Amino acid sequence: MELVVIRHGLPQRIERDDGQPADPELSDLGHRQAERVADWLKDAQIDAIYASPLQRAHQTALPLAAAKGLEIQTEPGIVEFDPDAQSYIPLEELKASDPEAWRAMVQGGLYGEIDFDLFRATVVQSMERIVAANPSKTVAVVCHGGVINSWAAHILGIDTPLFFDPTYTSINRSLAASSGERMVVSLNESAHLRGLSGD
Repeated sequence: MELVVIRHGLPQRIERDDGQPADPELSDLGHRQAERVADWLKDAQIDAIYASPLQRAHQTALPLAAAKGLEIQTEPGIVEFDPDAQSYIPLEELKASDPEAWRAMVQGGLYGEIDFDLFRATVVQSMERIVAANPSKTVAVVCHGGVINSWAAHILGIDTPLFFDPTYTSINRSLAASSGERMVVSLNESAHLRGLSGD
């Protein structure tokens, strides 16, 4: 079976001080990115759609679900590694305003309290559950950069928690054979975003 793993669109920047999780909605650009990826995949074989419970992932999945006439199935195990964080700052903003903090983040240094081994194990278990439930099918999974990194790193045998930066609404494909083999087919496909700007 094939997994078409899609990162969510660009969320709104949000910083809370009331103790509640940020869980931002998509920005205007994020909604346009979600429409673009749905249009790009409208003629592709998609048999099921799964999404993280966070708003940015669910909202990204909505246009694809509408185009394919499918319901979105929520999978809690593909939530990002910091779902309870009180702020969300898009990586582009963080990289521009604080390059050192961005570098620390992509190397896992800003998340000393997070058990990345446990996070990866949860992601892999959840993805394998999706695989087992959908033999011989093509499944879209709308999730987060950390999830995409963990699943791809698991297949490729990479130890670094965050080894690449998936573009918002990028497509990342992998194959899962019934005999147990797993293969990365592509990472960070983003041709559907050509010409799309934040203006």
